[in-house]
Amino acid sequence: MDEAAVGTGRTDTRRTDDSAAFARLRAREFGYLDEGAHTYLDHTGAGLPPRSLVTGSARRITGGLYGNPHSGSPASRASGHLLNEARQAVLRHFNADPAEYAVIFTANATGALRLVGEAYPFTRGRRLVMSLDNHNSVNGLREYARAGAATTAYVPVSGPDLRIEESRLRAALSAGGRIPGLPRARGGGRRSRGLLAYPAQSNFTGVQHPLEWIAGAQARGYDVLLDAAAFVPANTLDLSRYHPDFTVVSWYKVFGHPTGVGSLIARRAALAGLSRPWFSGGTIYAVSAQAQWHVLADDEAAFEDGTVNFLSIPDVTAGLAWINRVGMDRVHAHVTALTGQLLSGLRALRHSDGSPMVRVYGPERADAARGATVALNLLGADGGIVDERIVTRDSASRGISLRTGCFCNPGAGEAAFALPLRRLRAAARSQLDSLEDYLELLQLPSAGAVRVSLGVSSQPGDVETFLTFVSQTYRDRAPGAGGLTARVGC
Repeated sequence: MDEAAVGTGRTDTRRTDDSAAFARLRAREFGYLDEGAHTYLDHTGAGLPPRSLVTGSARRITGGLYGNPHSGSPASRASGHLLNEARQAVLRHFNADPAEYAVIFTANATGALRLVGEAYPFTRGRRLVMSLDNHNSVNGLREYARAGAATTAYVPVSGPDLRIEESRLRAALSAGGRIPGLPRARGGGRRSRGLLAYPAQSNFTGVQHPLEWIAGAQARGYDVLLDAAAFVPANTLDLSRYHPDFTVVSWYKVFGHPTGVGSLIARRAALAGLSRPWFSGGTIYAVSAQAQWHVLADDEAAFEDGTVNFLSIPDVTAGLAWINRVGMDRVHAHVTALTGQLLSGLRALRHSDGSPMVRVYGPERADAARGATVALNLLGADGGIVDERIVTRDSASRGISLRTGCFCNPGAGEAAFALPLRRLRAAARSQLDSLEDYLELLQLPSAGAVRVSLGVSSQPGDVETFLTFVSQTYRDRAPGAGGLTARVGC
């Protein structure tokens, strides 16, 4: 596939060529979908592995000798060389200056977040500012902040698109006054006011939050942690233009293989401000057991605990080469077109009386700042919500893989279902016996939503399969009829 960038105003011929190219890519790399009659609609949960990456990985591993990189043996040096290649490939992919950024390999994005949380200087007077729209692995940072006596503040989402109001973000960043001695502008040696953590793209609604917030927060004295896990599978992130202090990704979400490898891409100056609470094998230059001292490594190695996944990390290099051959701009255009098809089809789904069959949470048009993740609930003929566990059951019987629940993003879910804070606090104080009791207390008709997400392997036929499934299965049916009221938890 041509790697040329896809610009605006492409001709119809070019769009047709791209559609044909992605159809060929589907047949060549993801033929197992159609061979098994699968409809895969959970790309935000996990990307699918191209056949060529898996077979290439097997050839590399069985065709060479690779050992633990913490040595100087030939096998160790071979692994070290491939690990260095992978770091350089990640930096090139994000257009990141090696003098400014370091790449730390982790088990996943969650592992990268833990590295920051446990080592960040959360102390009294500092603030952790987070968007209400965050994955639970980001929400968990508040426990580190609480342990250090730092203040945690959430910035709410609002409106039908469930976006963050920039004025409220600015207010949260400005609250609490200035730390004595903190320069107004970001600069070397200054003491940060705290950490802003938010997603480039919501894993619940698909909303894409502005990357311009990074510089704005830094100008107010904050470090910035960007959760890019849901964003980078179909969008370009240019770290020469935007400069978050910490960026976390999981590579299986981008190109499906390997699983169990993520990255923390961190500014070297920001790494220098972290203080690790422990040390381990691979993170130190020198250590004494009897005298009880240690010297941490002064580069990425100080954060890569134990032995890294040296057999799988080189697959990141291959995966990035693969996605770059496809062309990230073309992937973006492809999934945006499919998202438009999906949203348009959902709006058209109606019961016989004209009432809508679907409620979408977040932007309802693909031309908004949104990704290819669409959260929704199906509505019965009486307007009631069809419980998502029923949708899981029915869709599975049709060979459709999608996601249901709260997607590890409780804040976006609370906003989508308009749960008032007083009711949430009442639930926290209650000692109830079952999920059903909590749902009744929260006055929820269902415990979550349905999420449909598209990716590089998706085709228009996948969207049509889902729309047809919804129409044929739920038109003119009401919750309570035919077993549509079972519940499931997050």
